[in-house]
This record gives sequence, C-alpha cells and structure tokens, in this order.
Amino acid sequence: MEADDFWSDQAKANRAVSEVSELRSWIKPCDEMARWLEDIKAILQDAIELADEELLADIESQLKGKDQELSQLETRRMLSGELDKSSCFLNINSGAGGTESCDWAQMLMRMYSRWAAKKGYKVSLVDQVDGEVAGIKSATLHFEGPYAYGYSKAERGVHRLVRISPFDSQSRRHTSFASVDVTPEISDDLAVEINPQDLRIDTFRSSGAGGQHVNTTDSAVRITHIPTGIVASCQNERSQIQNRAVCMKMIQAKLYEKEAEDRKAKLDKLGGEKKDNSWGSQIRSYVFAPYQLVKDNRTKVETGQVSAVMDGDIDPFIEAYLKAFGGEE
Repeated sequence: MEADDFWSDQAKANRAVSEVSELRSWIKPCDEMARWLEDIKAILQDAIELADEELLADIESQLKGKDQELSQLETRRMLSGELDKSSCFLNINSGAGGTESCDWAQMLMRMYSRWAAKKGYKVSLVDQVDGEVAGIKSATLHFEGPYAYGYSKAERGVHRLVRISPFDSQSRRHTSFASVDVTPEISDDLAVEINPQDLRIDTFRSSGAGGQHVNTTDSAVRITHIPTGIVASCQNERSQIQNRAVCMKMIQAKLYEKEAEDRKAKLDKLGGEKKDNSWGSQIRSYVFAPYQLVKDNRTKVETGQVSAVMDGDIDPFIEAYLKAFGGEE
C-alpha cells in the first residue's frame, strides 16, 4: 500500500484496502483481548490478597462480558468461506397448504427483515408474489452488508409452523411449511460467463400497491437459465433494464454457487464422505399452540420466547448452527 503506483489500478487497490481492513478487524480484537487478560490477571491477584469483594464482583462481571465477545469471535471464525462475507439474496417460498402457508411465508419475511435490520444490513425487497387470499407465495429479499451470506446461510431449509389457524372458523390447529433459500451476491471478478442463448427472458407487469411504473408497464423481468432451470425474477426496480440487471446478478450468483457445490460433491465422493444435504430438510419448528416453543432440529437449541423470535431474535439459532456446522460449508 505504500508503493508509489498503488492507486494506479483503482479496482486492485480497493481490494487490497478491503483485505487489510478485514485483517485488522481480526487482529485488533485479539490484541485487545490479550492485553486485557494480562491486566486482569494482575488485578485479580491483588483483589484476592486484599479480599476485596467489590473488586472481585467487578472482575467477574467483566469476565462475563469478555466471554460474550470471545463467543462472537468464535462464531465469526466459522465464517471463513470464500463467499461468507458477501451480501446475499434470501428467497422464501410458501409450501403446500394454501392460505395458511402463504401467511406463514409472510411472517417469515417480516422476521428476516427485522433480523437483518438489527444486524445493520440494508434490506430491500427484490421480488414478491402475493397469495390469493393473504400472505405471499414467494418473496426475495436483498441483504446488503458484511457477512450477510455467512450468517443467513444458516437459515436454509424448511421452516414448520404449528398454530391455531386465524383462517379456520372452527379454530383448529394447523401445520404450515415454508422453505428458505439463500444465495450469495458475488463480485464482478467472480462472475460466471453465461451464453446469452442459454437464457429465456420474460417480461410482465409488476404487481404491487401502485406507483409511477407499477401496474402500467411490463417492467418486471424473469430470467430462466435453460440448461440448469435456475430462475430469477425482479420487479422492485423502476425500469426493465434495472430489473434485468438484478436478475442477472442473481443468476450468476446461483450458477457460481452451483459450480462450487458440484466441486464439493465430487471431492466428497472421492473421499468417501456421505453427508445429508440440508436443502429442503425441516430445520426448525415454530409451535404457537398448544404451547409456545421454537426448536432448531439440527442443534437442539430452543426457546419459549416465540414473540421475540418472530421479531427477529434468531441469532442464538444461527450462532449455534455456525459453531456446529459452519466449518463444513
């Protein structure tokens, strides 16, 4: 970075600055933790010799705080994958069950939007297909911020809801399902080359509450990658060109991720590894009635604070998953 021609290549220079910033974000907390530990050792010895109960209580309180910081560093250590630090697209699809599942999908969209906002990510709605009566059939959210993909990938899979249905006149208990998929947003230098002839591009009229272009022009775009069947759609932007650009970013990201998964599958086969694919599996149950409980089927982490979870308090589930399985991603 001290070289005279460092800024002659802006793109390369920015990548270097970003890498340095990333390294410093690791070194600084580790150095501070080490210095604090040396200081507290000396203070602790004095507190024991003086039998200073107040000071001992203060040290214990500080230890709990540092233990939490260390736990956060441990979780972040698991986010060492090539794309973990990327922004991402989170897609929600309602399962079988009609209106019940559509309503559940919308509840999940609200939960993830609140969680992402608490993490400091910029949240935007890329695409949404409303249910016929209530809720949504599908939606795609864009989370923009550091490690958005690394954290969000823990939510892949099927989410199950058990509750007294608000749509059932007899107030019976219903079970609903919705699936969540997460795709990293890849940078331009990782973009996959796509043959234009492999793409089918459809345009249609945007749905929504209205606006300058909504419901008046065929600005919404759906792109299908014919060889793989991968589909991406966007209707959030004002123009067809902008929507097409967002769709292409999602298609490229999904193709890049698919290539990485195919490479990993080949290596696993050569190594004789047999691992269950988490895609499409039921990862978490949300029970609203007859009791209240949210339980992760992978890590066994559970809580009775259902309202807090639906307000976006899902970090305990994500952190437990990353500590248990993050290194395998």
